[in-house]
Amino acid sequence: MNGRLRLTMFLGLGLILLALGASSNVRPTAAESATHDPTWWDKYQFILNSGSDGSAGNTGSVSYGTNVDVSNECGPQSETFITIDPNKPKTLAAGSNEIFRLPMRGYYSTNGGTSWGGVDLPLPPAKSKSGIDFGSDPTLAFDSSGNLFYGYIVVFFAKGNGINGTQMAVARSTDGGKTYPTVTYFDFENGTNHFNDKPMITADQNVGSPYRDNVYIAWDAASGGSIGGGVRLATSTDHGASFTTKRVDDPSGPGRSIGASPAVGPAGQVYVAWNDYVANAIVFNRSFDGGNTWGTPVTVSQKVLPFDLRIPAESFRGALVYPSLDVDRSSGIHRGRIYCSWMDLTPANVTDIFVSYSDDNGATWTTAAPVTDQFLSPVDRFNHWMSVDPVTGNVDVAFYDTRNDTTGFRYQTDYYLARSTDGGATWAAPDVRVSTVSSNEHDCNGIFPCDGINYGNQQGDYEGLVSYGGVAYPVWTDSRRQLDPSSGCRRPLLMEEVFTAKVK
Repeated sequence: MNGRLRLTMFLGLGLILLALGASSNVRPTAAESATHDPTWWDKYQFILNSGSDGSAGNTGSVSYGTNVDVSNECGPQSETFITIDPNKPKTLAAGSNEIFRLPMRGYYSTNGGTSWGGVDLPLPPAKSKSGIDFGSDPTLAFDSSGNLFYGYIVVFFAKGNGINGTQMAVARSTDGGKTYPTVTYFDFENGTNHFNDKPMITADQNVGSPYRDNVYIAWDAASGGSIGGGVRLATSTDHGASFTTKRVDDPSGPGRSIGASPAVGPAGQVYVAWNDYVANAIVFNRSFDGGNTWGTPVTVSQKVLPFDLRIPAESFRGALVYPSLDVDRSSGIHRGRIYCSWMDLTPANVTDIFVSYSDDNGATWTTAAPVTDQFLSPVDRFNHWMSVDPVTGNVDVAFYDTRNDTTGFRYQTDYYLARSTDGGATWAAPDVRVSTVSSNEHDCNGIFPCDGINYGNQQGDYEGLVSYGGVAYPVWTDSRRQLDPSSGCRRPLLMEEVFTAKVK
């Protein structure tokens, strides 16, 4: 494994973390170990050593043809997410990590993504006098009443004295993401058992559902010990004011899972999928009573990669294996069909995006099939997200793709979109290129010394996508503005910026 992975014991009020060392060596051709940093680890290391960059810069977006720089601010962003208000389809909201700053970043648009504003998300007081805290891992959803919910984790640490713990957070906006005046914090863990990671949120928008406007947020409660905290889902029945948490995986199992993804069916069914990296499978569970009780987990698909893989396009971290789950809530012939997508290694030793679907509430699943254009030359795909259009029933999948690489080493990436209009049976070809400029995250777009995007986080672990009424809105990070002047910034380069596009 080229010296990349090492087990680091970090003691902070009894917290044991599994830490991931990084090297710039060429990646191995097999699956990595099942140990992995949480995405916020690199942010923690940076802020611990360098401090926060303070307030945000410009909050107005900048257009680059069909691509829009949503963030347009100093410092790098990573891990993006996006959602749409079904009652006001021109109202979009998004979020991302801030790597050099403490708060999460929120974005909002009232004109269908043509332009965006920005806002910081709230943080609670620190747990100790000398400590600070920061946010990580954005996820957003609208309910049917126009309330917007932004989920994230809060990491508490005492500078120089380790981690104090992690906590879940769900902030609520009633103005489409311009402000977040209320936030609920819950499920604090000091790390002696586990730490909270990778939350994903959804809301029941179905008019006929008995659980309409319930809010659900799922995450993995990872641990460095022999028994992890498992996959958890918290339910709110009071518009995010309070949450009740249940464990949805096998409580007698090892609890070694990552990347929980929830979705709601047209009758209010609650579904969750996750990567069980001990069983090396994408696993699924369901609830028919608003998240109160859960069935027995079933396997969607076995896979090759247990956890992540060092691919050439990511020189400082591994591309993570996780599912994206969604349901057809349209009035079409596939109404109720559940779709699950994930990344895996192919026999050609490259990564690709696969999808499986179920027509019986997740009891059985189809054989996994790739969603992307297939080439004889090697191409990597990673950091995908999937969205099922609730109006048309189209299935859209967005992902990073290295097909346009000119270096010969699969360093350069673009963001692409694949679409199925027949319930996932076939996928339109060719895939749609969404990004208009390629990025090179491996060697900082040729900048030497590479002092821009080599801070460890890069694109993070996932990107976002939402589809509605035949239009798809992918959101991603790229480094095309690496050479742009950034007047007033603490550091001279903009690094990764958040981009989006409107794909009809």
